[in-house]
Amino acid sequence: MVSFVHETIYSLFVNPYKLLEQAGLKLDQTVLEVGCGPGHYTIPASKLVGENGFIYAIDINPFAIESVNKKVKKAGVKNVEGIVISVYDTGLEDQSVDLTFLFGVRHVLDYIKVKKEMSRIIKTDGILAIQKWGANKKLIALLSENQVFSLIEETKKVLKFKKQAS
Repeated sequence: MVSFVHETIYSLFVNPYKLLEQAGLKLDQTVLEVGCGPGHYTIPASKLVGENGFIYAIDINPFAIESVNKKVKKAGVKNVEGIVISVYDTGLEDQSVDLTFLFGVRHVLDYIKVKKEMSRIIKTDGILAIQKWGANKKLIALLSENQVFSLIEETKKVLKFKKQAS
């Protein structure tokens, strides 16, 4: 059912390329897609970063990752890894990600843990992009707290935070 909604109804209203470009995806980046679901943004993200870039698509739902992996295989994409894992502990190396995006993620329960993990894995001057309808005042305030992340751009649909030097 989720795949059906994403592939039909959601796709009519949300252009993944526009949102990903607003988030700052560019060639050759290493990107983390948090809560990838059935992969509405995954293949477009892989195209934007190009063959020298890489996408980690994570979700806690194994069915979501199964859907993503099928799409990746069907598209012949080589720069995506779908992983069943929590955003609270991604297992990625410290300072290994240029950009992380959270689009369509509305059920993050512990923003403090998310901030801690994003602070650990995003490179200095890296970007954390959040779809506006998924963001709330508590998350925005928390991200800016202690100057770990600073809000650098706000478009109609995306908030972009830059990770500051520690």
